[in-house]
Amino acid sequence: MRQITPAKITMLCEGIYYGSEDIKNTEISSITTDSRNISSDGAFVAIKGARADGNKYIMQTYNNGAVCCISEFTPQEACGTAELPAGCAFIQVKSCFQALKDIAAFYRKTCGTKIIGITGSVGKTTTKEMVASVLSEHFNTLKTQGNFNNEVGVPLTLFRLREEHEIAVVEMGISEFGEMTRLSKIVKPDICIITNIGQCHLENLGDRDGVLKAKTEIFSSMADNGIAYLNGDDDKLSQIKEVRGSKPVFFGTGSNCGVYAENIVQKGLEGTYFDAVAGNKRIALHVPVPGMHMVTNALAAVAVATGLGMEADEIAAGISKFQPVGGHSNIKKTARFTIMDDCYNASPASMKAAIDVLSDAKTYKIAIIGDMFELGANEKIMHFDIGAYAVQKGIDCIVCAGSLAKQYVAGALAIDENHNVMYYENTDKAVEMLGNIVKDGSSILVKASHAMKFEKITSALENM
Repeated sequence: MRQITPAKITMLCEGIYYGSEDIKNTEISSITTDSRNISSDGAFVAIKGARADGNKYIMQTYNNGAVCCISEFTPQEACGTAELPAGCAFIQVKSCFQALKDIAAFYRKTCGTKIIGITGSVGKTTTKEMVASVLSEHFNTLKTQGNFNNEVGVPLTLFRLREEHEIAVVEMGISEFGEMTRLSKIVKPDICIITNIGQCHLENLGDRDGVLKAKTEIFSSMADNGIAYLNGDDDKLSQIKEVRGSKPVFFGTGSNCGVYAENIVQKGLEGTYFDAVAGNKRIALHVPVPGMHMVTNALAAVAVATGLGMEADEIAAGISKFQPVGGHSNIKKTARFTIMDDCYNASPASMKAAIDVLSDAKTYKIAIIGDMFELGANEKIMHFDIGAYAVQKGIDCIVCAGSLAKQYVAGALAIDENHNVMYYENTDKAVEMLGNIVKDGSSILVKASHAMKFEKITSALENM
């Protein structure tokens, strides 16, 4: 990690340095908050979280090759001894969370990598994967791993940057006002993508106008010559006429967008074929994952790739190779079922999109759906509407789990009082009853907010 040394970290974080003087200017190889991932000459940031206290693992990380540890405590308080291993450093800071951000902000400035920041209410992870899949056909590309999209995860993503990386695709998630401003200040994106403005985190953001305000904070530290790519099908985003003195580039299914789709042919669970039109380019594409929302995600990738000068064949290859990550619109086929594993998160918009995909299946259709969280005062109405929507879309069996999921049941029965709807108070109870519900040959959607732990349901189905 160029220019990152114990001395530089101490200066950036206004910390107190302990330990060996002769390694102050040793270049740090990596920075992590997970003691299991320490590397030789790496630095460990001992975050004290709700589940674990990193300070308990400081001595272990030294033994595993760490050259430096960062803590909010003195060595005596954190390790039980003031004597550090030979050739090791210890830096006491006021806040480990702030230290991560301060170091990451500096390190980002040392890297010549072009950074693409992606945010939005839903589809961030899928769009990130789609964009990275396409850009990797031409550029040495780094991308956010897993769900590392918050004020801890984003710095850890930036710490993985190396000189060989030409482009980084960084997912940026928030739940409150001001958070995106802080992330943007660290990332300083050259390119910004906003997927949509939906009904997410309404407990903190109030309504969709609040979501728009919070998400567009991503522009606050965008590069002066940066470009914003926005979903032109979104009624809120389509009203943005200027971003930092430049017109945004819109992508979407309508021909009013700068990059748009024509000749869309949906093939159910096999995915979608369409032509992407970008200026004088027409690119025949196959998105191997079903759903119209996947077309929009692909168009975001096309827009950025064409803006960066990529050829049509490279773009088509990148789209065709796209694979969703676990829990994000991932189609899994077992000997008995086709499973739509979409259990990582849920909002009204993403829930309806998933139900739309399931409705295209030619088999018996089962939706196993759980609570959607952080929706604010109208959460019951939103759950009620999803239950009604599932019936209207022809879903044969609706399995509901969670306290708010009672409203799915009410919404479904309001449309058809005899519909096949089942309710369980929690995820574990639903897992217990799966054997009595599912049928061989079924197509099964599994979707809820992450805290519902619906991966238990996906795992149980895979093992049946």
